[in-house]
Amino acid sequence: MSKPKILIQLDTDSHPSTFDAVVAVDAGVDHLFQYGGVTPENVEGLVHGAMFTRGPGDLHQTAIFIGGSSVEAGERLLERVRKCFFGPMRVSVLFDANGANTTAAAAVLAAAKHVSLEGATATVLAGTGPVGQRAARLLAARGAQVRVASRAIAKAEAVCNAIRSRQPAAKLTPVQTSGADETASALRGASLVIAAGAAGVELLSAEARNQVPELKLAIDLNAVPPLGIAGIQPPDKAVERDGAICYGALGVGGTKMKIHRAAIERLFASNDQILDAEEVFTLGESLAK
Repeated sequence: MSKPKILIQLDTDSHPSTFDAVVAVDAGVDHLFQYGGVTPENVEGLVHGAMFTRGPGDLHQTAIFIGGSSVEAGERLLERVRKCFFGPMRVSVLFDANGANTTAAAAVLAAAKHVSLEGATATVLAGTGPVGQRAARLLAARGAQVRVASRAIAKAEAVCNAIRSRQPAAKLTPVQTSGADETASALRGASLVIAAGAAGVELLSAEARNQVPELKLAIDLNAVPPLGIAGIQPPDKAVERDGAICYGALGVGGTKMKIHRAAIERLFASNDQILDAEEVFTLGESLAK
């Protein structure tokens, strides 16, 4: 008889995400164990508990989900979790802190429907945030020339360097966007923009957007007013506005949810998977076929 599916949710925040818990249940997990305030220093016992309670033949029925609001903290946790594994003694892991991987994958998949990413110039507003970093990384991996935008140029440079450490051939340019004119300059010549800022923060005003009529595609991942890109509505899904094809947060959100659920399901196919940005994106591509 098959063992029940157990998902162990390791959250770096003090209270594990209820959003991630609901998605896990909807994805068919039989038992969900949630732990908050998890750090690299205290995670080993939790991982060993997942590894050593079932035989190698049943380890694919146990998996780990790493979440939390901080991508950086989650990445440190993922690194420590991976070091706990050895030989066949391991379980599959999904990393999606702050929904960064699934949201970025959904946004880039939407972009790829309308723009050939190879050689395209793309601007990621709030490119140093959790989703922005992942979107820039995925766009660069597909041959786009990516402008990583931030109000602080030093932060944008740091993200570009981090992506290059993974992708030496990545074409990345850090840009500063502390005002409407700088934002318009960061978009000039770009065929697509992804706004990945915090909820309720406008990143691209109508004034700045009017200065870049060549923009073909605009994706706003903020659903809380004021929206990240002026003029886009959250439900927009391939809606043309002012000459550009537009997606709002809800327009992208359906794909994000499908990817999230599918990633949870995929964890239980084997015990040796690490699903990070690239793996999540590939999964999303398969769902779109």
